[in-house]
Amino acid sequence: MGLDRQKLETALEAGRKNTYLPFSLHLFETVSSTNQILWDLLAQGAESGCAVIATEQTAGRGQWGRQWMSENGGLYLSVAIAPQLSATNSYQLTLATAWGIAKQLRSCGVPVEIKWPNDLVLLDRKLCGILTETKVQHFQITQAVIGVGMNWANPVPETGINLAMWQANQHTKLIPSLEMLIVEVLIGIESGIQCLFEEGANILISRYLELLTNMGDRVYVNETVGTVVGVTNTGELRVCMETTELKSVKTPEIYLQPGTISLGYFHSSD
Repeated sequence: MGLDRQKLETALEAGRKNTYLPFSLHLFETVSSTNQILWDLLAQGAESGCAVIATEQTAGRGQWGRQWMSENGGLYLSVAIAPQLSATNSYQLTLATAWGIAKQLRSCGVPVEIKWPNDLVLLDRKLCGILTETKVQHFQITQAVIGVGMNWANPVPETGINLAMWQANQHTKLIPSLEMLIVEVLIGIESGIQCLFEEGANILISRYLELLTNMGDRVYVNETVGTVVGVTNTGELRVCMETTELKSVKTPEIYLQPGTISLGYFHSSD
């Protein structure tokens, strides 16, 4: 599934409303990992805005060290930025990317939502995952690589969905080609990162919560029931825990780090 560079670059130039990131595109059919290829390019002098794009990975990486299944026909994309952001706020890059891509796809008519912390879902099934990797000096992030894996026409598990499958049931092909999907994803990343650094984390989180499918979900933490009420500025899940105390007593709220709880899929029908 070869990518048409001219078609991609023409569509990207036409679709961008600003040039916050100076995109430099490196296209491949198969790579080990787009994140790893991009780190190699950065070591050779590549700068912020450099993007590596492929339709198959042989050693894709997911969150928490998991392998990311990256079969042919998907979209695997990594973008470099130099955020100069505090290391404690690193997860803001993932939240910004998730919101930006979700907003952009929704503007195309694809009703995606965000599943905390780093997935995009469609019809309660996983469409996209995001992996952000960083390099830190003196407690500041000096370089970051944002990796995106999105199901386009690749095989997916029962809990997944690809856009080709979903569009086959629609009356119109909202995103007509893989090149156009790449354009929408790049524009989404750009708008999310721009929102974070120009409008601030508070604005970003408020917009992220508008698209968060987990709001109001009931979860179990140490065998105690709680309700998802939001996300902190640094990416923790805010959960109000139920209490047997009098109603006049304030309900305790806890913050859960990404990776400490799994929200699963098909939550709306469980």
